[in-house]
Amino acid sequence: MTVADVKKTTEQKMNKSIETLKADLAKVRTGRAHAGILDHVKVDYYGNPTQLSQVANITLIDARTIGVQPWEKKMVGAIEKAIRESDLGLNPATQGEIIRVPTPPLTEERRKEMVKLVKTEAEDAKIAVRNIRRDANEGLKKLLKDKAISEDDERRAQDDVQKLTDRFVAEIDKLVAEKEKEVLTV
Repeated sequence: MTVADVKKTTEQKMNKSIETLKADLAKVRTGRAHAGILDHVKVDYYGNPTQLSQVANITLIDARTIGVQPWEKKMVGAIEKAIRESDLGLNPATQGEIIRVPTPPLTEERRKEMVKLVKTEAEDAKIAVRNIRRDANEGLKKLLKDKAISEDDERRAQDDVQKLTDRFVAEIDKLVAEKEKEVLTV
C-alpha cells in the first residue's frame, strides 16, 4: 500500500458518505410532494417485503399529491396499507386503480423537527468522514512504522488527508444548508 492508495481509498470512502447523506436527506419530507419520499416503503408482495417502486408506478399528480398505480389490481389494498403504516404520516385514498397520497402542509413545529433531523443526519455524515480520516492517518502511520515512507512524506500525506476532510465537511454543510432552506420554505 502506498500513500497514493491511502489517499484514493480515503476519497472514495468520503464520497460514499456524501452519497449516503444525499440519500438520507432525500427522504426528509418538505412541504411539497415528491416521489422519493415513498422510496423506503415496503409492500407485502406475495409474502415478501418489496419496495413500492417495484410493484407500482409512482408519479406526481400535482404539487401536493403523489399518485401510485399498482401493476396488479389486487395490490391496491396492500399498497395503501403499507403507505398508511409507514412512519411518513401520510393518509392514502384509493380512487379506482389509482392510490392518491396527499402530502399535508408541514406545521412550523414539524418543520423545526425536520431541520433537527437534517442536522442529525449531517452530524452522522461528519462523524463518518472523520472516522475515515482517522483510518487513513493510521494507515499512514503504519507505512511510516514499516519504513515504507519518510516522516516528511507522512506529514505531507496527513495534511492532504486533512484537506480532503475539510473539503467534504464543507460539502456536507452546503448540502444541509440547502435542505434546511428547502424545509423551512413555506
